[in-house]
Amino acid sequence: MNITYRQLKLFQALAESGSVTSAAKAMHVTQPTASMQLREITHSVGVPLYEVISRKVHLTDAGMELARTARRISDEWDLFQQRIDAMKGLTRGKLRVAVVSTAKYFVPRLVGSFCKGHPGIDVSLEVLNRDGVVRRLRENMDDIYIMSMPPPDMDLMDEIFMGNPLVAVAASSDPLTKRKNLRLQDLAKQRFILREPGSGTRMAMEKHFRRKRFRPDVRLEMGSNEAIKEAVAGGLGLSVISNHALHGHAKEHGVAILDVEGFPIASSWHLVYPKAKRLSPIASAFKNHLMNNAASVVRGKMWKTLGK
Repeated sequence: MNITYRQLKLFQALAESGSVTSAAKAMHVTQPTASMQLREITHSVGVPLYEVISRKVHLTDAGMELARTARRISDEWDLFQQRIDAMKGLTRGKLRVAVVSTAKYFVPRLVGSFCKGHPGIDVSLEVLNRDGVVRRLRENMDDIYIMSMPPPDMDLMDEIFMGNPLVAVAASSDPLTKRKNLRLQDLAKQRFILREPGSGTRMAMEKHFRRKRFRPDVRLEMGSNEAIKEAVAGGLGLSVISNHALHGHAKEHGVAILDVEGFPIASSWHLVYPKAKRLSPIASAFKNHLMNNAASVVRGKMWKTLGK
């Protein structure tokens, strides 16, 4: 085979974007040029690498293998460039971080403070549900991943850097918000609005409820904390969400924390990446920044309600 590094980067862009047009834009070439280069790659490999259905690119098994290979080669080259820059006393390159959606309430602030000290760094921050982050983790698409429930079947470097307490909430107007020392059984007749199955919040909540032998009456399942808060505020039911989603307040936008026995549910934020992965100098620096500064960021955002 005779495939250039630039062609590999083009194919990687195709795999990540799912579009020839988007891949061409990412590589700063015209679409006809990109199409020609992709044909040359396919001819060199000797088997079909992708097919286009309804204007969407779908990789074949060979195409997915080539995409993984291209990503590994690109990662190694980026790592080499960063190490050479470090020898020269320079700090530049790209940091790729994937986080579950609830982490969006604090990770951007940590990324921002990191970038102030490293202005030459470009950051790619992917905010997805847990399934999306786990998929990217399995495909080794990013440098660092942040979630509350890492997949147990992967060999990972896994470090806890911050608590993620889960609280029970109701509409601010709900009479339950005036009561103290509620038991779970006091909520047996209430309807619940929960995160989608497979989310870290849902998994931690279900584990807690199983331990307490409590089965919630689920009315709605939603993939967004913001949507859940709106539904709860509208009186559709109770919910269990991360305290981070309330920005540290006992009440927010028509939602209030309930005083329930066994709450908050203990949970943690994990920084993970494949154990076999070699972190780049930039990723290592960000990891250290996260581990050293997460607590101060939380204090700065006034997560104070749970300690009262």
